[in-house]
Amino acid sequence: MSIFVIGDLHLSLNTDKPMDIFGDSWHNHHEKIKADWLSKVTEEDCVILPGDLSWAMSFKEAETDLGWIDELPGQKVAIKGNHDYWWTSKTKMDNQYKSIHFIHNSFESFGDIAICGTRGWLCPNEVQFDEQDEKIYKREAARLETSILKAKEAGYDQIIGVLHYPPTNEEKAPSLFTACFENYGIKTVVYGHIHGGDFDRAIQGLHGGVNYHLTSCDFLEFKLLTLVEDQRL
Repeated sequence: MSIFVIGDLHLSLNTDKPMDIFGDSWHNHHEKIKADWLSKVTEEDCVILPGDLSWAMSFKEAETDLGWIDELPGQKVAIKGNHDYWWTSKTKMDNQYKSIHFIHNSFESFGDIAICGTRGWLCPNEVQFDEQDEKIYKREAARLETSILKAKEAGYDQIIGVLHYPPTNEEKAPSLFTACFENYGIKTVVYGHIHGGDFDRAIQGLHGGVNYHLTSCDFLEFKLLTLVEDQRL
């Protein structure tokens, strides 16, 4: 029983939104992901999806993309990305897809490991951060803490943290997100959102006792990252 992760699938199986406009590597990217997925994941495994699953604008429009994910092996745990406009109530989403579990002010468990997270937001920076950004930033930090506290209260000690946005700004300065992970002893965090030539601004590796992983699918060359083997972090 292993845990894998891949972010930013940006599926558009039911919409005209080809991702190869962002570079040749994106051509038929969903087929590359599927081939690697099938080579690694069994029904006993789990795949974390850190947001931006589909370009669809409504839940109905997203059915083709979500159905594609649902049919792949393993259990999936998903959080909302900034482009997931189709996202609806957790109850409605959970009821429709048997193998996709959606985190919203909640957590999911896989064996002895809890998976906690939220979308996240821009972290304070000197380029783009106004009062509205600060409001959302603080709200998302509170949602992250709620998710972690619920897992802690349920008795989980091993927790994987998941965000869509990076947990820091481009200067990799401490944030409410990094403080939350450190305060609650989270050792492993995954996130996405960053693409193309911006990989250098992504925090990676060990910082403050937390191991951070950028998991945007183009950064991973459209291959799933093995995060946990045999449920050992």
